[in-house]
Amino acid sequence: MKLRLSKRALKEDFQSSFVKIMLEVAAKGDLISFAGGLPNPESFPVEDIKAAANKVLETKGAYSLQYNSTDGYEPLREFIANRYRNQGIDIESKDILMTNGSQQALDIISSCLIDPDDDILVEDPSYLAALQSFHLYNPNIHTVNLNEDGIDAEAFRDAVNKHNHKFFYSVPNFQNPTGITYTNAVREKIADIIKGKDTFFIEDNPYGELRFKGEHQKSMGIYLGEQAILLGTFSKTVAPGMRLGWIACREKELYTKMKDYKQLIDLHTGTFSQLVVSQYLEDNDYDSHIKKIIDLYGKLCGYMLEAMDKYLPDDMHWNRPEGGMFIWAKLPNGIDAVELSRKAADDGIAIAAGEPFYEAKRGLGTFRLNYTNSKPEDIDKGISILAKVIEKMRK
Repeated sequence: MKLRLSKRALKEDFQSSFVKIMLEVAAKGDLISFAGGLPNPESFPVEDIKAAANKVLETKGAYSLQYNSTDGYEPLREFIANRYRNQGIDIESKDILMTNGSQQALDIISSCLIDPDDDILVEDPSYLAALQSFHLYNPNIHTVNLNEDGIDAEAFRDAVNKHNHKFFYSVPNFQNPTGITYTNAVREKIADIIKGKDTFFIEDNPYGELRFKGEHQKSMGIYLGEQAILLGTFSKTVAPGMRLGWIACREKELYTKMKDYKQLIDLHTGTFSQLVVSQYLEDNDYDSHIKKIIDLYGKLCGYMLEAMDKYLPDDMHWNRPEGGMFIWAKLPNGIDAVELSRKAADDGIAIAAGEPFYEAKRGLGTFRLNYTNSKPEDIDKGISILAKVIEKMRK
């Protein structure tokens, strides 16, 4: 027979091609990897999760293994809503839709909001997997540059006035890939620009609680009310393998449509995972657990910055994040980041070149480093090797 795939299945873009390259790099074997966005396994509460799982099976065994409602396990949704309320955001459990990680949340939002040739707005650079999700629905993707304090507010104003965007997608806390956090001043400007327009602000916030320096900034949910769609996940604070994320949406019609779409594609997020995490949160001090993670990540970030200061050339530039999982670096002029990623892999070091995080720009010489999933000795060794590769490339 002749295989007749859909146009969507056949579609391949630069982002998808780069992911394939990264998988090929990973398959080379024993690498020191700064390329991924993996939490450190030391942060996983294995014994506490084991205790929670046993308790769930003992007390709610049959229920935990049965089908459940599409919106998710009510006690878990109430826990999430309560944490939003503690931030001053008027969220109730009925506004929460549990998802299989925040990645599914992006697909649900895209399916319910994007028609082909619709205009959407993203940061430049933006989260790679979000760009991939949006591309599947064939929108016109417009971009706005990031400054050190967040999105360029004036460029954002021009973009919003020029196009009737369905939404603006943002990672305003320790952004992936740059590690940048929007200041409250920038958030207020953006809210004033977008308020009252037929445009949603999607706040993807997987890293917001991982701050090890400075002060937490306000959620866009405070400024924009129903215009803000808030995404969250337990992948960075409990365990990614549980695959538990959520959408918080106070726009009732949109919430209903997203719930209907989720029911269509997978009925509901796994009951057992939801109950185990809910039990874990009930029996343990979640904030103390997060504090242990940020203490660990703060030290690892410090080790990487120290190694970069020690080994990398003076004409390179990089940010010094106050939280999250990433450092964003700029190479000396004339050095290609994609080529660096290939050559570094040959020497046993994996990095994420910056190009695929941009919708259209190429050849900017930027790359992302992840510091959360490496040992201090590997960080020092890996950065020293990377510095040698860079010096070879400039000769």
